[in-house]
This record gives sequence, structure tokens and C-alpha cells, in this order.
Amino acid sequence: MKIEPVTGPKTTIQVIERMTALLDALAKYSDPVSLKELSKVSGLHPSTAHRILNDLVLTRFVDRIEPGTYRLGMRLLELGNVVKSRLSVREAALDFMRQLHKRTQQTVNLSVRQGDEIVYIDRAYSERSGMQVVRAIGGRAPLHLTSTGKLFLSIDEPKAIRAYATRTGLAGHNKNSITDLAKLERELGQVRSTGYARDNEELELGVRCIAAGIHDDSGKLIAGLSISAPADRLQDDWLKDLVDTARQISVTLGFIPLDSIN
Repeated sequence: MKIEPVTGPKTTIQVIERMTALLDALAKYSDPVSLKELSKVSGLHPSTAHRILNDLVLTRFVDRIEPGTYRLGMRLLELGNVVKSRLSVREAALDFMRQLHKRTQQTVNLSVRQGDEIVYIDRAYSERSGMQVVRAIGGRAPLHLTSTGKLFLSIDEPKAIRAYATRTGLAGHNKNSITDLAKLERELGQVRSTGYARDNEELELGVRCIAAGIHDDSGKLIAGLSISAPADRLQDDWLKDLVDTARQISVTLGFIPLDSIN
């Protein structure tokens, strides 16, 4: 396999540029790498690479495994965890939500699970976009009556789903609400097989929703991204865009989709 030298944006300080080239080179390997290989991949003279690597070892950005071999150090993991802790799902999602709203001209919601309900934590909409369904930030709704709620229920164990049904009584809001456990279980099976969920006027007559899940770097479902629209305006053509957008947000949070793993 031919490995090209690492290239990237030029910095105004040469030593930072060279340090970055070495870190990028190290990131290409899962096993410790020799000085000779790092010099070749980074495009740096061996003596220059050795000098910078020594300083990176002292500051724990790089670990020296044995004389002449190196790997990325634990300090990078520590700093990465700091960045991760500061990046909330709302911050990661907002720009993507706005772009999805521009394409659909309907309200895009971000929701999380709290107990037996979902809570709307953010939205993207425009007062100039005509008829829309706007959910109040902080508003709540039962899991079994909402598209995002069904996403969360679909990952629960059967015993937990039955316990939810017992606790809530599967109370409905209108004639379309799912109030039967067997029907809910069939619906959740469909959610698992397709990867998205629907609310067909089950929470509110005249309103339909579709939702896709957002996952963190551990693969955990942490939020739902949904489009809410008047029942006669919701388009199935939006599904792919919705699922792709939820995936992009997940990747921003560190999620690695299975189809991107070689």
C-alpha cells in the first residue's frame, strides 16, 4: 500500500506545521510506527522528526513504545474528552436542522427521552414558510404517541416495553392513537427494521411526523430528529434526507456508522 506524505493547510509557525504533520502521520497507524516510516509519511528529515517527537513524548502527546517506535499519546484522549464534554447534541444539530428546514419548509424538531416522555429541546422553523406545525421547546409528549418516542421504545427490551404499557396504560389522545400493546409491539418491530419512525396523527389530528435517531460515539441513541407537518403535506420523499441528516449529526458527535468500517 502506498502512503502519500501528509499535507494540509499551512500554518504561520513552521514547528506547529511539522508537529501536526507527525500527529497526522501517527493517526494513520493502529500499531507503533518507526521513526523512518514517520519521516517518510510526514515528509520531514529524520533528525527533524526525531527532535519534534522527543518534545511530543515529554508533553504526552506521543508515547515512545521502545527506542525508535511511536504512537499517539494519552493526552490527546484526555483533550478529546474535554472537547466531547463541551459539545452538546443541540450544538451539533442546529446547523443541520436549519438546512433540513430550508429544504422541506417544515418544522424540524430535536427531542430527547425523559422517563416515559419525550421532551422537545430545540427546533428549526421560519415564520415565512407558510403552514407549519411548531412544537414548544420544553414541551412533552408520551413515547408511544410520537415518532421520536417510538425510536426510543424500539430499543427497549420486551419486558421494559410491557412495563411502560402498564405504567402509562397506553393512554390515547384521539382515534388514531395506538392504545393496544400488541399493535404497539408490531409498530416498534417496523421501526427496528426500517430505522425510522412515524406518527400518523396519533398525537394530534391533522399532524404527521417522521423521525430518525441520533447516536453518540458509543452508538447509544441519545436524541431523535423529526419533521412535523400538516398531515396532507408530509412527504415520504423527505425520509432519506431526514435519515442522512440524523446520521451526519451522529458522526459529528463521534458516531462511526457500520458501513464506514473497513
